[in-house]
Amino acid sequence: MSQPFMKLAPVALVLVGSLALGGCATKGFVREQVATVNQRVDALDTRLQTTDGTAKQALAEAQSASGQAQNNGQRLDQLNARVDGVEQQMQEARRKRARN
Repeated sequence: MSQPFMKLAPVALVLVGSLALGGCATKGFVREQVATVNQRVDALDTRLQTTDGTAKQALAEAQSASGQAQNNGQRLDQLNARVDGVEQQMQEARRKRARN
């Protein structure tokens, strides 16, 4: 054989050997890895469902509080109007007393 080929032969042998030995993963290895990932995904899905339920409950409570706040605001507006009316009546009564 020629001299350059003899120098490349060990490199070629290592390259062919690594390709042959590197092959595919076994079914058992793949199943084991997929099972581990599936367990993590299931755990995350459970946590997500719990978080989603908590968020929906918080939203419902916030909407309820918002409605109650609007009702309270309306009641305060009504009370302010009544207080203003009472103050006007008191001022008129004072003016009448001051004239007499």
